[in-house]
Amino acid sequence: MKQELDQFKEVYDLIVTFFVTYSFQLIGALIILLIGLLVSNRVARLVNRTCDKHGLDVTLSRFLASCTKIIIIVAVSVICLGKIGISVTPFIAAIGALSLGAGLAMQGLLSNYGAGFNIILTRPFVVGDTISVQGVTGIVKEVRLAQTILSDEDDVTILIPNRHIVGEIIHNSKEFKVVESTLGVAYGSDIDRVTTTIKGVLHELGVDTNRPPQIGIDELGDSSINFGIRYWLPTGKYHQLRFNVNDQLFKALHLAGIEIPFPQREIRLLKSNDNDSFEK
Repeated sequence: MKQELDQFKEVYDLIVTFFVTYSFQLIGALIILLIGLLVSNRVARLVNRTCDKHGLDVTLSRFLASCTKIIIIVAVSVICLGKIGISVTPFIAAIGALSLGAGLAMQGLLSNYGAGFNIILTRPFVVGDTISVQGVTGIVKEVRLAQTILSDEDDVTILIPNRHIVGEIIHNSKEFKVVESTLGVAYGSDIDRVTTTIKGVLHELGVDTNRPPQIGIDELGDSSINFGIRYWLPTGKYHQLRFNVNDQLFKALHLAGIEIPFPQREIRLLKSNDNDSFEK
């Protein structure tokens, strides 16, 4: 029992001595840490505003602001540790040793960070662009070091690890997405009238303000003249506007008296030889 009391007294004396010796240093380190956190937030916002003022894209602005904040916090932490008499040299050596093992264990994660850094520097796309990669299409909402966040018209959030983006074929249509449709009309239709009707519908719906649509005869089918129509819609309302265009095209062609034929087949019965019976 006496031995336990002696051990407790030694620990108590050590704690009391530490707080008596380093009480002011602890208070000073805490104040420095709070000031450092406040300054890091303000400097990060200042960097972000400066980047926006000079026309840098959102992705690069956020990356520079985050790096600035992290650097300030690390510098303040080193100062605080030195303030209370803790040397950072052993920590640096330990971090170096742990980094080697962690690097081998987290190769996939590190490759994502490397790919994210590559995306931020080369900027093959920016926030607000519509990209298609790995069979996935969506609007870029945010580019992080580890992953890129997309969103589609259904408000579905799509997370793509950056290592699956770098080195792949990327389709970037900016904020628009192309619609490629086919419209068949009867062979007796006035071609110029059909073209004018289609252009009128696209103009009335404001589709031609995004980019001039492309309209022309795509092929001469068995039962109809097939017009190819290519126009661009905002990705965020792609399906909604596409359905509206189809509805208005059908109504406009009906009012203009332009027939949309259904598939037809002409069957001819050849007269058989008189010597052959009907049953044969």
